[in-house]
Amino acid sequence: MDSTIAAPTPTPTASGSSALRRLYFVRFAFAAVWAALLLASARTLNPLGAMLLVIYPLFDVACAVVDLRSATAQRGPVRGLYLNIALSALTTAGLAAAATAGIPAVLRVWGAWAVTAGLVQLAVGIHRRAMAGQWPMIASGAISTLAGASFVAQAAQADASLSSLGGYAFLGGVFFLVSALRLGRAEKITGRLGSTRGGHNVGG
Repeated sequence: MDSTIAAPTPTPTASGSSALRRLYFVRFAFAAVWAALLLASARTLNPLGAMLLVIYPLFDVACAVVDLRSATAQRGPVRGLYLNIALSALTTAGLAAAATAGIPAVLRVWGAWAVTAGLVQLAVGIHRRAMAGQWPMIASGAISTLAGASFVAQAAQADASLSSLGGYAFLGGVFFLVSALRLGRAEKITGRLGSTRGGHNVGG
């Protein structure tokens, strides 16, 4: 029997929540713009589309690095974030190669990434569930896993296109927006409670 006692999950601080909220807003804005650009040329795999495909996982790597630094500073969970960085980096290389082979190859690589990254996001969200705004992230991770399987299935269809990737990215961005708004609301509530307690202390 393993006698190791797991350390309790640290309670996220206000600064950690603020950093995560800002990151979520940025991710929503990027996803919305990226999806719009991809949908404009979803039927063909032109140079712009190929560039967009490579940029997306690269941006995910950058966001995971920012999230990792914040989580490390707050002594939060980091294992899932390290895994996310590795998966996104591998996907960047995979998509660069798949873009030269055609849309079905892109859908297969993206589908594999969506499944694995979704599972990681689900695990990180569950670990952070004490923090406000994580239930949309948990739902997003679960949906990503299912969507990934559908992308792989679409790759076998004769009329395969990249439009589903645009919808997938935008929906993921919406989940980030919802989480950011929920984090902001939780910060306001926490601030009001802190002010009330402070006033009571002064009065006492």
